[in-house]
Amino acid sequence: MNKIQTKKVLCVAVHPDDETLGCGGTLLRHMEEGDSVECLFITDGNSNQREVIGQVRDKYRFDNIHRLGLPDARLDEERGGVLVASIGKVFQDVQPQVIYIPNRSDAHSDHRCIYQAIAACTKPFRFPYIQEVLMMEVMSETDSIPALPETAFIPNVFVDISKQMSRKIKIMRSYKSELMDYPDIRSEDSIRALSRYRGAQINVEFAEAFMLLKSIR
Repeated sequence: MNKIQTKKVLCVAVHPDDETLGCGGTLLRHMEEGDSVECLFITDGNSNQREVIGQVRDKYRFDNIHRLGLPDARLDEERGGVLVASIGKVFQDVQPQVIYIPNRSDAHSDHRCIYQAIAACTKPFRFPYIQEVLMMEVMSETDSIPALPETAFIPNVFVDISKQMSRKIKIMRSYKSELMDYPDIRSEDSIRALSRYRGAQINVEFAEAFMLLKSIR
């Protein structure tokens, strides 16, 4: 019997909670399917986010986490070469085949800066083991950009997370400072509503959606 080949997966979270909002259910599904999953936190976020990173790591059971500790909301002040080198070092250590990254046009400048750095890192001659690059949808960031053709998030990959949705919500509750009351966009109801809408697009209960930038088969 042929052994099922597992994947190395890396999520790049600019701020703690981006990983859960953007692809939390998908990461849990990767783990359930036997893949190795690690998370790179570019910043430690605010004081609450910083305090719960360890809890979040344990709740996901990540194989490893990486923390660059760069300044929150000031990444546009960092030199591009420093960002590329720091992220590239993690890529080199992990050698992921699949990476989940921030959307290129998110409202937060930190997200856009990191996308640009990752774009430099994912040139094929740098890290040829990267086979898939997917931009994720982070609530209050991806949905807050101007509705222009050049900034639109147009998902073309959908992942059924119906079985992982409840765990995603439980993990998100770790980020108490980031969860608001409905109808705020960062409420539990809104998170479920987006996942339910994405699920309806593929005829399942809940889903997460991504823009595939690269796929090597």
